[in-house]
Amino acid sequence: MSDTRQNIIALADQLIRTKGFNAFSYADISAPLDIKNAAVHYHFPNKADLGIAVIEQEIAKLNDCIRQWEKLSPDSQLKKLMGTFQQRSKQGTICLVGSLTPDYDTFSPAMQQKVQEMCKRILDWMADCLEKGRAAKKFTFEGDAYDRALMVMSNLMSSLLYSRVLGGNIFGRMSKQLSKDLS
Repeated sequence: MSDTRQNIIALADQLIRTKGFNAFSYADISAPLDIKNAAVHYHFPNKADLGIAVIEQEIAKLNDCIRQWEKLSPDSQLKKLMGTFQQRSKQGTICLVGSLTPDYDTFSPAMQQKVQEMCKRILDWMADCLEKGRAAKKFTFEGDAYDRALMVMSNLMSSLLYSRVLGGNIFGRMSKQLSKDLS
């Protein structure tokens, strides 16, 4: 992948996490990278193409993490995921799912499909992790593991949103309570 293309994706990722997908333009990418808008259009003819590339990169990162974590206990895997969210909190950014889902209805069908794929991947993994953790007596919760995964991911996403607004140690407080609720 060319450096220019990768730099465009990286900056778009940052802009999505800080401003939102619909709140930036190609000019917001071309100016800081000191390239022409035409160069952005060369790599990504439309903004949906750029959004899809950002999502695909995030899915690839998620898959890499899951492969790295698969030998860990389920509670250690959850701690690793929480650590990723904690880094986002410290950076003042939100997760890609949390940033994209409010604008979902404005996306092209192809980009909507990628958002769904990303959401499904994280939830399927989380549900599997929770179910394995319950079987190993690492987690205690009632009900379906997928439903609990929805709650865990919603909690983690909202912790980033609340941290952005309220500052302080909101993420730490919410993630600590989440861990207690699963113990």
